[in-house]
Amino acid sequence: MFNAQYFKTFITLVETGSFTHTAHKLEMTQPGVSQHIRKLEHYLDKTLLRRHGRRFTLTEAGRRAYDYAIRLFAEHEQFRHGLDDESLSSGDCRVASPSSIGLMFYPFALGYQQVNTGLTINYNFAFNAEIVQDVLAGRHDLGIVTDITRHPDLEYELWHHEPLCLVVPADFRGNSINELLSLGFLNYFDGVNNASQVLRDNYPDEFRSISYFPQKGYTNDVAVVLDAVARGLGFTVVSRAVLETSPWQRQVQEVPLSVPVYESLYVLTRRGVELPRRYRQLLDEFREQRRNALYGYEAPADMYGYETPAEGGNA
Repeated sequence: MFNAQYFKTFITLVETGSFTHTAHKLEMTQPGVSQHIRKLEHYLDKTLLRRHGRRFTLTEAGRRAYDYAIRLFAEHEQFRHGLDDESLSSGDCRVASPSSIGLMFYPFALGYQQVNTGLTINYNFAFNAEIVQDVLAGRHDLGIVTDITRHPDLEYELWHHEPLCLVVPADFRGNSINELLSLGFLNYFDGVNNASQVLRDNYPDEFRSISYFPQKGYTNDVAVVLDAVARGLGFTVVSRAVLETSPWQRQVQEVPLSVPVYESLYVLTRRGVELPRRYRQLLDEFREQRRNALYGYEAPADMYGYETPAEGGNA
């Protein structure tokens, strides 16, 4: 019969290298330690130790049993702490988001894990539709998405507004619609929506449709679209988080906008599922840091406060 205590005794024996020290550490007798090891060997039907007087070495089966036991107890502790929904510094955080925010949020989450070593960050970069399906299937507890998919089992909260940036090659000197038309548009997933919004709000008398702009290329990964812009192949519109984390940010330039435009980001969860507090703290701390980096002061509540989307609320 499986007995976790036998594995615990075996781990302690391997790490102390002594039956006597193991007995003292576990408050057992030395014959009791030997009995645990014999029973574990019987359970596994393998010899785990080769004895050399008072010393011993591990067999191949012993090394594998030790590695397994370490993983077993580590996973047990992780599982146990993960059950504590009130803990702010332990448990799993299973999150999915598009690259547009993930390029900045994921490194922040890793730094957060370094401080809170009881946490485990499991992060997936995906498009909105995939995130929706993964949250519904329970593969992620929380998704961050840029639009709302109506579904009776999903809930959305407006979480953050990230500024959108009109980005052109570094040597580009124009800023009119005709000059942008001549340059051409570089598209990516969500690129048409973001570019249309920025151009419509900032060129209301001239802009008609992004379809009038020659498309000079497409990539499904927003993280690399600025490579094409840096090569002088066209312009694009990305979130400021993408621009700030891009290795090509010094090879492109941002065109100043008279009307600021933002990408809305929503927190997506399954309806009726209350997230552990560690998620809310992670989200709040990133948002606060991002707000300070963007504005250096407290942004209006209607921009950053948790609220239900105006269009139908929980979808």
